[in-house]
Amino acid sequence: MNTGVQRSSATPPAARTATTMPTQGYDGNAFGQGKNVPQIAMAHGIPYVATATVADLHDLERKVMKAMSMHGARYLHILVPCPLGWGFASSMTVQMARLATQTGLFPVFEAEYGEITDVTKIRRKLPVEEYLKGQKRYAHLFGKRGNPEVIRRLQAIADRNIDKFGLVEGDDTERIPTPIEADERAHLV
Repeated sequence: MNTGVQRSSATPPAARTATTMPTQGYDGNAFGQGKNVPQIAMAHGIPYVATATVADLHDLERKVMKAMSMHGARYLHILVPCPLGWGFASSMTVQMARLATQTGLFPVFEAEYGEITDVTKIRRKLPVEEYLKGQKRYAHLFGKRGNPEVIRRLQAIADRNIDKFGLVEGDDTERIPTPIEADERAHLV
């Protein structure tokens, strides 16, 4: 959990925080420094890893119940947008969580023992701008002094998530293996 609107290892790239203010030549939090904790947990092969959001409370409740029924380590990563820190009206909290998933920036999935078992498909894929524009923490990326290159890089992250987890509705193509899975497969050959 991030507190005090300060940067943490879970802060997304280009986000403004109290400790990563955008300045000339610096667009908020740096790319490549964040940790994807659900994938780290999966790499350890723990019995249950899941992501969820406040946009789908039935899904969240189901995943909590499933986690409670299992033995061993369990990890739930829940996206709860912060109106104060992210800079949006509190009435938009559920919408922000929904936009995070519909853009592919926050994939919703379940995994058991390091293998994906279920994903929540995106019914209508949206560009990342739909999610970013509603938040003051990304305001520096838009307008006269905006940075379309950073937005393009964020879109690339979302597109990789969509491909990796097979998030697009009707897309039943095989999921792209994580770097750890690819490395493990290389050792089997």
